[in-house]
Amino acid sequence: MDAKGPELICHLRFLGEEELFVCSTCGQVLPSLSDLCAHERVHTDEKPFVCETCGKAFMERSHLQRHDRIHTAGKPFVCESCGKMFIQQIDLYRHSRIHTGEKPFVCETCGKAFARQSGLHQHSRVHSGEKPFTCETCGKTFAYQTDLYRHERIHTGEKPFVCETCGKAFAQQKGLRQHGRLHTGEKPYICETCGKAFADLSTLSRHERVHDGKKPFICETCGKAFAQRSGLCQHGRLHTGEKPFVCETCGKAFTQQTGLNRHERVHTGEKPFICETCGKAFSRQCNLNRHKKDQTCDKPFVCETCGKAFNRQSHLIRHERFHNGPNDKKPLVCETCGKAFTRQTHLTKHQSIHTGQRVFVWHVWKPSAQ
Repeated sequence: MDAKGPELICHLRFLGEEELFVCSTCGQVLPSLSDLCAHERVHTDEKPFVCETCGKAFMERSHLQRHDRIHTAGKPFVCESCGKMFIQQIDLYRHSRIHTGEKPFVCETCGKAFARQSGLHQHSRVHSGEKPFTCETCGKTFAYQTDLYRHERIHTGEKPFVCETCGKAFAQQKGLRQHGRLHTGEKPYICETCGKAFADLSTLSRHERVHDGKKPFICETCGKAFAQRSGLCQHGRLHTGEKPFVCETCGKAFTQQTGLNRHERVHTGEKPFICETCGKAFSRQCNLNRHKKDQTCDKPFVCETCGKAFNRQSHLIRHERFHNGPNDKKPLVCETCGKAFTRQTHLTKHQSIHTGQRVFVWHVWKPSAQ
């Protein structure tokens, strides 16, 4: 029988219990006046018992007495397994389950067991869908208090987790943990297909789409599919013309963050890509790669006719014109007089004869290889 229902009140009066202590707010029946007074503080939020040391207030005297042990450093209950001390015996009892592995609180829906009642209570929201914790700023709801705390940092900008190595701060412990792997080089997530390792699980999940060919993110405008959401987002800007990444120095806008990052080096002079052989620095990775080919005399572009090798494809194409037939030997033709040339610079210089415009062509001197 529900203690809050009117049936219990009628039943008690039938038994001769004339003096009943009933809460006027919720209807609960209490055994005594003092119990009724203590119960009503739940509704009024009254906290008459105040700690003389720190000023913290409590609804019940017993709660204040337990709290006082914090200031008196009284922890009489000691764990026999690890020596940890507790203010209350119930805390020691709960702690002991760490050593015994006891999980007496079992979910009736899925059978999952918990060491504490609070753990089972929180878990039950997975099945019920209950989300009692609401963000006062945006109204988003959460099943757990800790999730609400983490979410609120979006609005407050709080970043309490700080990297001890470089000082970078994060809103979540997970972000700091992932960042820490940049310093340690740890990559605990391994692709089972190719063995490639990653610092975080989300990056591994994105990588695995390379093997399974999944492209779940589809452009609604043209139907093109992408393996990653970021790829779809970047592609979408081709249709909208959106350029959300703006240079604070000159105002130039870009569709991607990487484009802005590269551009900003024009203003800062930063050259983060360094040649390990000679120490020369470059603002772009592609420039470093080109430099490395020159430094190592790597010449991957080979003429099929004579075997001569070049470090750039453009140089090979220019060279191959000398092997072509008579009609193709000079493929660059002046539209005014029909004269042909093997190089664009020669054609441009020639065309100034017809236009009367002076053209200056600079030839870069290179030292001999002696």
